[in-house]
Amino acid sequence: MTEQGIGASPRRKEDFRFIKGRGKYTDDITLNNQTYAVIVRSPHAHATINDIDASAALSAEGVVSVLTSEDFAAYGGLPCGWQVIGKNEEPMIEPKHPILAEGKVRHVGDPVAVVIAETKAQAQAAAELVDVDYTELPAVIDMREALGSKPASVHDEAGDNQCFDWEIGDRAAVDAAFEKAHHVTRLELINNRLVPNAMEPRCAIGDYDNSSGEHTLYTTSQNPHVIRLLMGAFVLQIPEHKLRIYAPDVGGGFGSKIYHYAEEAIMTVAAKVIGRPVKWTSDRSEAFLSDAHARDHITTVELALDQDGKFLALREFTIANMGAYLSTFAPSIPTYLHATLLAGQYTTPVIYAEVKAAFTNTVPVDAYRGAGRPEATYLLERIVDKAAAEMGMDPVAIRRKNFIQPDQFPYDTPVALTYDTGDFEATLSAGLKASNWDSFEERRKEAASRGKLRGIGISCYIEACGIAPSNVAGALGARAGLYECATVRVNPTGSIQVLTGSHSHGQGHETSFAQIVSEKLGMPIEQIEIVHGDTNKIPFGMGTYGSRSMAVGGVALSNATDKIINKATKIAAHLMEASSEDVVFENGMFKVAGTDKEVAFGDVALTAYVPHNYPLEELEPGLEETAFYDPKNFTFPSGTYVCEVEIDPDTGMVDIVAFHATDDFGNVINPMIVEGQVHGGLVQGIGQALFENAVYDSNGQLVSGSYMDYQMPRAYDVPFFSIDHQVTACTHNVLGVKGCGEAGAIGSPPAVINAIVNALKDYGVDHIDMPATPAKIWKAIHGGMKQAAE
Repeated sequence: MTEQGIGASPRRKEDFRFIKGRGKYTDDITLNNQTYAVIVRSPHAHATINDIDASAALSAEGVVSVLTSEDFAAYGGLPCGWQVIGKNEEPMIEPKHPILAEGKVRHVGDPVAVVIAETKAQAQAAAELVDVDYTELPAVIDMREALGSKPASVHDEAGDNQCFDWEIGDRAAVDAAFEKAHHVTRLELINNRLVPNAMEPRCAIGDYDNSSGEHTLYTTSQNPHVIRLLMGAFVLQIPEHKLRIYAPDVGGGFGSKIYHYAEEAIMTVAAKVIGRPVKWTSDRSEAFLSDAHARDHITTVELALDQDGKFLALREFTIANMGAYLSTFAPSIPTYLHATLLAGQYTTPVIYAEVKAAFTNTVPVDAYRGAGRPEATYLLERIVDKAAAEMGMDPVAIRRKNFIQPDQFPYDTPVALTYDTGDFEATLSAGLKASNWDSFEERRKEAASRGKLRGIGISCYIEACGIAPSNVAGALGARAGLYECATVRVNPTGSIQVLTGSHSHGQGHETSFAQIVSEKLGMPIEQIEIVHGDTNKIPFGMGTYGSRSMAVGGVALSNATDKIINKATKIAAHLMEASSEDVVFENGMFKVAGTDKEVAFGDVALTAYVPHNYPLEELEPGLEETAFYDPKNFTFPSGTYVCEVEIDPDTGMVDIVAFHATDDFGNVINPMIVEGQVHGGLVQGIGQALFENAVYDSNGQLVSGSYMDYQMPRAYDVPFFSIDHQVTACTHNVLGVKGCGEAGAIGSPPAVINAIVNALKDYGVDHIDMPATPAKIWKAIHGGMKQAAE
């Protein structure tokens, strides 16, 4: 390890411009002759559109144009990027997702028209003048009602509102195991709907060059090439080289900026229609109604155990909300990214999951930090805790009894995954020690002396990162490849440009990717530039999501750098009149083993571009290499989280007084960046457990549509986090990395809820749904007190 190489924690290069206010976000871009767009959105959850009268808006000051669905009739709808095949080989129902509503609106916030004016204020004023005549229709909001006997239909193609009925596992074997079980634990739970709330709202700017026929879209995206593929091929139906996507600095995404949104297509088309650039920037209230939401499952889970507490079988029945339309990756979230993780860290022999996906008149639901894995971990770690309580077992002991052991790897789970490596006892032991688990009862007694209820909870999670390989994902319904690529370009003076298909929106790639190159080439990270986000510059890549950047993009970069070293070694051998087999490369110098001959990397680079003394008969000039990397398998980060809470029984208020996380991310490139990723994930997981909840009323109005009603975690809501790491390196990538970006949001919700239930155990409380608000907890306490009195 060098001072800036793998395993070091240099300060993030990109922070200098961010702290100085010199970041360049999409909303910072102003093009020549630019106009501004405001989108007219439906106030109804379900209604027919009888007429749109834009005459008053068109005559308003500064208005350039008003567009409706008729102006997009020549274009396709927004495509879904994953097809799920359900029971009996039935493909999912895939209704059209129009760019602007066609004849009917299906959720509050559905885009109906776009007003374009010289200024944003003029566009906002004119949007109020667009008169849309609606006839309201019955709305279906509740998932269970949506799949009921006589529901209103969101789409004619899905009269029963069912998108798919999917299953995984051997149901007969699972049912047989339950018949023989000594004990069965059953739990009904809700995984609450969330709104992503990235710091930077979404923004899109469309531009069109009439002379070349080229479109440019500036957008807040996590995966520019995927947007170019989806929009170019399926929506605009133009050659990809006629569409440039540029995602500059992006202020957070957490999955919510993966998808192809209607606004991107609207601005791209609108710029061609009016012959001028068109810019749209969401405000926070609009984001609540237009950004894809997350989670929203209703689940019944059952665990079968023998008399000693060994797990015999697990079965899950879930209804997953798709919302009004299928967002880009929505069908994969409750299926292949969820149910395949139901083994967790345990040797459960047989598992069965049934997932029914429902259309409702709500905002579409898609991936959000963890994407299916938080839902799986939550139900599994809650049912394990409940089973331990029912059988009179210690929650740690029951987990240890059922852990996959180190000598069992590679381990084939009954739900299609093969874990390559892990040591779950090591992370558990480290987590228990660091959190002072054994002395908890002393802290509980001390809290009781102050009138507080203290509880402790544990969560042992595993997740799957870097969805792979492409051929397997394709067989499961993915409509895109899942590889990554990188180009390493050595300049004549020896400095480096890395062109990566991964995208950075807070992860620190400009530092951590540079560290890989620094480690291999022995040069300071200041001489290494990371280029991303512009499809006109970078090779075709799949972007950033699913904790894949280092495990897939980083490995592609490492492989490309190895190609550079291999070619440079041959050039150096020529310069030193030696065989390339005798040349070694160390700390930026090529040396002939056993001699004092050496040549610097920079001299080799210059020779590659000024090939006067160069083996032209063997090598092409230049020093630039590209590598594509398609992983052989997922990577599997894991860990143990321990949460301690204190509850005020008079108010139901929860105070998280301690939280420890022990993670196994494999080899760590930059420990400081990893710690920051874990902190962020923990806060988001705590937010789901205690505060956040997107709530609709029976008419489909989002009643938690602002920060007045949708509570986000604040700094004073979370404790000082204690964090450490265990390492079992990934066995199938050269860096040995696993991924870290989502772990905190996956493992923390069940740890928090388990701690709350532990604090309330004397009141007969064995479950409380997220978010565990003071009102819910107060009712649970006083309901338990009433039952005890009776």
